[in-house]
Amino acid sequence: MNVWQGMLINLQFFTVIPIRREIPMGQKQLTRSVQTFPLLGLFQGLLASGLLYALLQWTPFSTLSITFFVWLFMIVLTGGLHLDGWMDASDAFFSYRDLEKRLEIMKDPRTGAFGVLSVIILLAAKFLFLYEIAQRASDLTYLFVLLVPFFSKSVMGIFLVQIQPAKAEGLAAFFQKGVKRSCLWIYPIYWLLIIGIAAMISLKAMGLTVLLTLMTLIVALWMKRKIVSWFNGITGDVLGASVEGMEGLLWMSVWLLHYFVMG
Repeated sequence: MNVWQGMLINLQFFTVIPIRREIPMGQKQLTRSVQTFPLLGLFQGLLASGLLYALLQWTPFSTLSITFFVWLFMIVLTGGLHLDGWMDASDAFFSYRDLEKRLEIMKDPRTGAFGVLSVIILLAAKFLFLYEIAQRASDLTYLFVLLVPFFSKSVMGIFLVQIQPAKAEGLAAFFQKGVKRSCLWIYPIYWLLIIGIAAMISLKAMGLTVLLTLMTLIVALWMKRKIVSWFNGITGDVLGASVEGMEGLLWMSVWLLHYFVMG
């Protein structure tokens, strides 16, 4: 039951799906919430992958139109939550101010020029990657579209638990009060299961899934160091920015795989 409650908490916090149920927010529920972050990503990826498949296979729409629908769907599904964090963190980072001022900038509800420019570049890059992926779509494409949010939400859980909060209040601090680092033991099991499922499809699918897994872990280690260096810890905005940044890199990786490996 706690696992189900954890998933419902994730849907309430990180999607626009209406969950009209009051869920307790105790330590067990928060732990299960973090433990099911990858499942939340898997669910989001399944919806996006299914939509892409349905539009490519069963509609007469152009690839450009299909790309727009899928791109927009992924933004709407999260309510732009992580994009808001991306803009606030961009404003703070590109201000080149001291740490205290950066944290103040992230708390400011107003969006600056750097936030606007950075989100335009991010969304444009994702649109480009998704458009060319859709143009070159094969059977493996749908697996990798599914895996992008799976890995990015896994990284969100790792950062939330392993990086100290930059301030005493906020979403990150709230979650950290209720979870322990040991709760991440289930993440490698998720990854191994995903690799196993890919192996059932083909050796090529398994190899590429392992490659994406390793790339995610390497980039996550680099991002973890930079988050501490730039912001002295994690906040809700930094967490959202890290999810968007990781997804952007994963979309770029899948795009490159379609060019140079999947052909």
